[in-house]
Amino acid sequence: MVERLILVGMMGAGKSTIGRLLADRLGWRSFDSDAQIMADTGHSVPELFADHGEAAFRAEEERVLAEALTGDEPVVVSAAGGVVLSPSNRDLLTRSGTVVWLRADPEVLARRVGDGAGRPLLDDDPAASLAALYEVRRPLYESVASLVVDVDACTPDEVVEEILAGTGLRGRPS
Repeated sequence: MVERLILVGMMGAGKSTIGRLLADRLGWRSFDSDAQIMADTGHSVPELFADHGEAAFRAEEERVLAEALTGDEPVVVSAAGGVVLSPSNRDLLTRSGTVVWLRADPEVLARRVGDGAGRPLLDDDPAASLAALYEVRRPLYESVASLVVDVDACTPDEVVEEILAGTGLRGRPS
Protein backbone atom coordinates (compact mmCIF):
# COMPACT_ATOMS: atom_id res chain seq x y z
CA MET A 1 0.00 0.00 0.00
CA VAL A 2 1.17 3.53 -0.81
CA GLU A 3 2.14 5.48 2.28
CA ARG A 4 -0.27 8.32 2.95
CA LEU A 5 -0.71 10.62 5.90
CA ILE A 6 -4.03 12.42 5.91
CA LEU A 7 -4.42 15.43 8.18
CA VAL A 8 -7.94 16.24 9.34
CA GLY A 9 -9.24 18.85 11.74
CA MET A 10 -11.11 22.09 12.07
CA MET A 11 -10.26 25.27 10.20
CA GLY A 12 -7.38 26.95 11.99
CA ALA A 13 -5.90 23.70 13.32
CA GLY A 14 -2.87 24.09 11.05
CA LYS A 15 -3.47 21.36 8.46
CA SER A 16 -1.93 23.31 5.55
CA THR A 17 1.14 24.45 7.49
CA ILE A 18 1.73 21.06 9.13
CA GLY A 19 1.11 19.26 5.85
CA ARG A 20 3.80 21.23 4.03
CA LEU A 21 6.31 20.83 6.86
CA LEU A 22 5.60 17.12 7.25
CA ALA A 23 5.87 16.44 3.51
CA ASP A 24 9.19 18.28 3.43
CA ARG A 25 10.55 16.28 6.39
CA LEU A 26 9.47 12.99 4.81
CA GLY A 27 10.47 13.88 1.24
CA TRP A 28 6.87 13.19 0.18
CA ARG A 29 4.47 15.12 -2.02
CA SER A 30 2.12 17.57 -0.29
CA PHE A 31 -1.53 17.87 -1.33
CA ASP A 32 -3.80 20.57 0.13
CA SER A 33 -7.50 20.02 -0.59
CA ASP A 34 -8.57 23.66 -0.34
CA ALA A 35 -5.68 24.85 -2.53
CA GLN A 36 -6.49 22.17 -5.11
CA ILE A 37 -10.16 23.16 -5.17
CA MET A 38 -9.15 26.77 -5.81
CA ALA A 39 -6.69 25.74 -8.54
CA ASP A 40 -9.22 23.47 -10.25
CA THR A 41 -12.21 25.81 -10.11
CA GLY A 42 -10.54 29.21 -10.31
CA HIS A 43 -12.62 30.26 -7.29
CA SER A 44 -11.75 30.80 -3.67
CA VAL A 45 -13.70 28.84 -1.07
CA PRO A 46 -15.84 31.91 -0.16
CA GLU A 47 -16.56 32.51 -3.87
CA LEU A 48 -17.65 28.88 -4.36
CA PHE A 49 -19.96 29.12 -1.36
CA ALA A 50 -21.40 32.45 -2.50
CA ASP A 51 -21.80 31.59 -6.18
CA HIS A 52 -22.67 27.89 -6.07
CA GLY A 53 -23.55 27.03 -2.46
CA GLU A 54 -22.17 24.67 0.13
CA ALA A 55 -23.30 21.54 -1.75
CA ALA A 56 -21.12 22.48 -4.74
CA PHE A 57 -18.15 23.04 -2.45
CA ARG A 58 -18.72 19.67 -0.72
CA ALA A 59 -18.83 17.94 -4.13
CA GLU A 60 -15.48 19.53 -5.04
CA GLU A 61 -14.13 18.57 -1.63
CA GLU A 62 -15.10 14.94 -2.24
CA ARG A 63 -13.64 14.94 -5.75
CA VAL A 64 -10.25 16.32 -4.73
CA LEU A 65 -10.04 13.97 -1.74
CA ALA A 66 -10.52 10.99 -4.05
CA GLU A 67 -7.89 12.46 -6.40
CA ALA A 68 -5.41 12.90 -3.56
CA LEU A 69 -5.87 9.34 -2.33
CA THR A 70 -5.55 7.53 -5.64
CA GLY A 71 -1.97 8.38 -6.52
CA ASP A 72 0.85 5.87 -6.37
CA GLU A 73 3.43 7.97 -4.53
CA PRO A 74 3.71 8.78 -0.82
CA VAL A 75 1.74 11.90 0.04
CA VAL A 76 0.71 14.08 2.95
CA VAL A 77 -2.87 15.23 2.39
CA SER A 78 -4.21 18.30 4.18
CA ALA A 79 -7.92 17.52 3.92
CA ALA A 80 -10.59 20.20 3.96
CA GLY A 81 -12.09 20.68 7.41
CA GLY A 82 -15.56 19.42 6.52
CA VAL A 83 -14.43 16.35 4.61
CA VAL A 84 -15.57 14.11 7.49
CA LEU A 85 -19.21 15.16 7.10
CA SER A 86 -19.71 12.64 4.28
CA PRO A 87 -19.92 8.94 5.23
CA SER A 88 -18.30 7.97 1.91
CA ASN A 89 -15.40 10.35 2.61
CA ARG A 90 -14.95 8.90 6.09
CA ASP A 91 -14.83 5.42 4.59
CA LEU A 92 -12.29 6.53 1.98
CA LEU A 93 -10.14 8.20 4.64
CA THR A 94 -9.94 5.12 6.84
CA ARG A 95 -9.16 2.82 3.89
CA SER A 96 -6.54 5.05 2.30
CA GLY A 97 -3.86 5.84 4.86
CA THR A 98 -3.01 6.96 8.35
CA VAL A 99 -5.44 9.65 9.43
CA VAL A 100 -4.08 12.22 11.88
CA TRP A 101 -6.58 14.45 13.68
CA LEU A 102 -5.04 17.81 14.53
CA ARG A 103 -7.23 18.48 17.55
CA ALA A 104 -7.59 22.03 18.81
CA ASP A 105 -9.85 23.66 21.35
CA PRO A 106 -12.53 25.85 19.71
CA GLU A 107 -11.32 28.86 21.72
CA VAL A 108 -7.82 28.44 20.28
CA LEU A 109 -9.29 28.02 16.80
CA ALA A 110 -11.30 31.23 17.24
CA ARG A 111 -8.14 33.16 18.12
CA ARG A 112 -6.37 31.71 15.08
CA VAL A 113 -9.11 32.51 12.55
CA GLY A 114 -9.75 35.99 13.99
CA ASP A 115 -12.77 37.69 12.44
CA GLY A 116 -13.40 34.70 10.17
CA ALA A 117 -12.76 36.61 6.94
CA GLY A 118 -12.68 34.17 4.03
CA ARG A 119 -14.37 31.43 6.08
CA PRO A 120 -17.99 31.16 4.92
CA LEU A 121 -19.26 28.98 7.77
CA LEU A 122 -18.28 31.39 10.54
CA ASP A 123 -20.98 34.06 10.14
CA ASP A 124 -20.84 37.09 12.43
CA ASP A 125 -19.66 35.22 15.53
CA PRO A 126 -16.64 33.05 14.67
CA ALA A 127 -16.17 31.75 18.23
CA ALA A 128 -19.77 30.54 18.56
CA SER A 129 -19.77 29.15 15.01
CA LEU A 130 -16.55 27.23 15.62
CA ALA A 131 -17.86 25.81 18.90
CA ALA A 132 -21.04 24.60 17.15
CA LEU A 133 -19.10 23.12 14.20
CA TYR A 134 -16.71 21.41 16.61
CA GLU A 135 -19.56 19.69 18.45
CA VAL A 136 -20.83 18.22 15.17
CA ARG A 137 -17.44 17.28 13.77
CA ARG A 138 -15.58 16.08 16.89
CA PRO A 139 -17.08 12.56 16.88
CA LEU A 140 -16.51 12.32 13.13
CA TYR A 141 -12.84 13.24 13.38
CA GLU A 142 -12.55 10.82 16.28
CA SER A 143 -14.11 8.03 14.23
CA VAL A 144 -11.52 8.25 11.42
CA ALA A 145 -8.37 9.13 13.37
CA SER A 146 -5.51 6.66 13.68
CA LEU A 147 -3.58 9.26 15.66
CA VAL A 148 -4.71 12.35 17.58
CA VAL A 149 -2.33 15.25 18.11
CA ASP A 150 -3.35 18.12 20.38
CA VAL A 151 -2.05 21.27 18.72
CA ASP A 152 -3.18 24.02 21.09
CA ALA A 153 0.15 24.68 22.78
CA CYS A 154 2.53 23.29 20.14
CA THR A 155 4.60 24.93 17.45
CA PRO A 156 4.23 23.51 13.95
CA ASP A 157 7.62 21.78 14.28
CA GLU A 158 6.53 20.16 17.56
CA VAL A 159 3.36 18.89 15.89
CA VAL A 160 5.43 17.40 13.05
CA GLU A 161 7.71 15.67 15.57
CA GLU A 162 4.69 14.27 17.41
CA ILE A 163 3.22 12.92 14.16
CA LEU A 164 6.52 11.31 13.18
CA ALA A 165 6.85 9.74 16.62
CA GLY A 166 3.22 8.59 16.65
CA THR A 167 3.41 6.98 13.22
CA GLY A 168 6.93 5.57 13.48
CA LEU A 169 7.92 7.32 10.27
CA ARG A 170 11.41 8.65 9.95
CA GLY A 171 11.83 12.11 8.51
CA ARG A 172 14.89 14.05 7.54
CA PRO A 173 16.39 16.11 10.36
CA SER A 174 14.73 19.50 10.66
